[in-house]
Amino acid sequence: MVEQLIPFLTASILLTLSPGPDIIFVMVQGMANGKKHGIITALGLATGIIIHTTLVAFGVSAIIKDSETLFFIIKLLGAVYLMYLTWRIFKSDPEIDYSAEAIKQKSLFSLFQQGFIMNVLNPKVTIFFLAFFPGFLWNTSGNTVVQFYILGGIFMLQTILIFGSVALFAGKISEYLRKHRLSGHILKWLQIVVFIGIVILILLP
Repeated sequence: MVEQLIPFLTASILLTLSPGPDIIFVMVQGMANGKKHGIITALGLATGIIIHTTLVAFGVSAIIKDSETLFFIIKLLGAVYLMYLTWRIFKSDPEIDYSAEAIKQKSLFSLFQQGFIMNVLNPKVTIFFLAFFPGFLWNTSGNTVVQFYILGGIFMLQTILIFGSVALFAGKISEYLRKHRLSGHILKWLQIVVFIGIVILILLP
């Protein structure tokens, strides 16, 4: 179990740190409206993980019980999808847009709701979880639903901690990124290395 959870946590942290719409949204809110608004946005986004974990847990668990071959095919398709994402990252612009101009201040509840809805209604998140989580199950003959929720809980906890930290230090982070334009390139290649590493972990027996 520990042998699976440590690489899962490591990969999760690196993925969460990678620049994407969610983490940039948290940073922009923290810059424009203050730490509290950034943290609430982070909590809304992280809470949406519960929905995606539930969909993957019950969907994939049913497939595992029916066929190990079909489960392997899901992992293989997941690896292919992650390689596709890697290619998209490779072709993307490494410049990070963290502009906070023209950001209207919303109520804390509205921000939480917006973050939650942003996460839940993003089908790419469910697809990513489907590709990412199955490769880290430690006992496919046991209760896989519980295992998926443990993985989901770990992913959610580290997301809250990282997004919350981004909200608290949004100003300093944005200032650093402005001064160090090479950061975008470093983060881009970090994403590529992490995704390739996950693909290898998924395909290992």
